[in-house]
Amino acid sequence: MNVAPPARMERLLTCLEKASDPGELQEAIVALRDHFRVDHLAYHWLSADGATFSVGTYPPEWLRRYLERDYLRIDPVVLGCYQRFHPVDWKRLDWSGKAVRAFFAEARKHGVGNQGFSVPLRGPNGQFALFTANHDCDDEAWRAFTQAHCRELILIAHDFNRKALEFEPERAAAGKTLALSPREVDALTLLALGYGRAQVAETLAISEHTLRVYIESARFKLGAINTVHAVARALSRGLIFV
Repeated sequence: MNVAPPARMERLLTCLEKASDPGELQEAIVALRDHFRVDHLAYHWLSADGATFSVGTYPPEWLRRYLERDYLRIDPVVLGCYQRFHPVDWKRLDWSGKAVRAFFAEARKHGVGNQGFSVPLRGPNGQFALFTANHDCDDEAWRAFTQAHCRELILIAHDFNRKALEFEPERAAAGKTLALSPREVDALTLLALGYGRAQVAETLAISEHTLRVYIESARFKLGAINTVHAVARALSRGLIFV
């Protein structure tokens, strides 16, 4: 699973940032799937009032089957990630139940890979979302892939979550009161995850000086007294999701 050059990733992220409707978001996730050379990428969110939104590359017939059989009730990925805040490798989830084994066997018949990496996401008003990379390969190859691209997948997950929320009318109206740039959001997200400044700069492929400019700009927009305060305010206002 060799991944295309970083320059292409930058172009794909720019397309994601410019997406103006769900159709363009679907195009972005297909392009990112091809970039990472995995079988599937998927983003799905569920709000407290039951509203849903999703884009991804799973086969349509599997999505219909999933909804028809109400597999949300037993899906270990959904149930396991709902209890977690950090990325989850599917191998760490409980697949032991008879119903769960039957569910996974059916998923495999419909083209779902045996490996998965899901990023839980949370937002305002009870929103819960998942961003998932899925592939069919052995454990060693998947371990190497996730270790190499974990940070990228986390950032992309948050970018999808932020963009998807822009399409929610109430959220879009609220978002006009405060606008952090995509890079400012990425920087604060990684800091919130516990990354040091050097790690954040490396992940974003920028210098620490440039990172400092992003952080100071975000701090000014949020009216924060320091970086920790900026991260706290961004979290409380739903501008970043960890």
